[in-house]
Amino acid sequence: MKRLAMIGVVLGMAALGFAQSNPPASQSPAGQAAAPATPQGKRPPQAKTQPEFEAYKAAVAGTDAAALEKAADDFAAKYPDSELRVMLYKAAMQSYQRTGNSDKIIAMGRKALAIDPDDPEALVTVASELAEKTRDTDLDKDQRLEEAMKMAQKALQTVDSDVAIPANTPQTQVDAYKGQLRSFAYSIIGTLEFKKDDFVQAESDLRKSIDAYPSQPDPVVVLRLAIALDRQGKYPDALKEANHAVELTQDGTPAGQLARQERDRLQQLVNKPTTGAPPAPPADKPKN
Repeated sequence: MKRLAMIGVVLGMAALGFAQSNPPASQSPAGQAAAPATPQGKRPPQAKTQPEFEAYKAAVAGTDAAALEKAADDFAAKYPDSELRVMLYKAAMQSYQRTGNSDKIIAMGRKALAIDPDDPEALVTVASELAEKTRDTDLDKDQRLEEAMKMAQKALQTVDSDVAIPANTPQTQVDAYKGQLRSFAYSIIGTLEFKKDDFVQAESDLRKSIDAYPSQPDPVVVLRLAIALDRQGKYPDALKEANHAVELTQDGTPAGQLARQERDRLQQLVNKPTTGAPPAPPADKPKN
């Protein structure tokens, strides 16, 4: 989720700028001109009063993830009806993403979704953590993976209507962000299908993930696509994707090693067929 988090921060900063340049509605001068039209999407959250807005600015100014979490909780307790609560919890969620604290990422995402259950960024962030970090030994494994699937599917339904877009945001930036959201949602769905050995459907959704944001394909998604094709016996197509995964990764990294292992296996199958059993496939759960 690294690329999504980076663009999400940019839009979040733009949203903060939107709030700073637009006084709370209750304090707007009479006859003030309407704010510039925004691209298609949801209006960014706004404060209702100046004290609420000042409290929000103080809370969001923190850089430490734990401090941001506490500030968000304190703000939500003081302003339980504020539209800005969701922005603070998403800021804490993004901060925990930078530290790799999966449990906290999920917790902050859930708090954001309790306020706005249609927020596509929070949906794909929580879904991704559930899909990638759930272990086979977890007692609630099936429940967590089912929840991840529903969240990813819902994000695809809300991405056009529920991304909060500040005024004057370039349409190219909005389109790129929505493309990333779709890409991540499809990658989560494809990963869950992959884990269920439904390689035909996984192939379809992993391709949709790559097509949704073709300028920066996720190497792990490309590798999973190669393995899904391999498991269906589509060796030439699988080799093409494995070569692509190799191009996108560095040797010595976990994904890079698996990509090269898969490429070598497929080259043997495609170029030098043998009469014996094919080489053993690589591990089927490449990590980000």
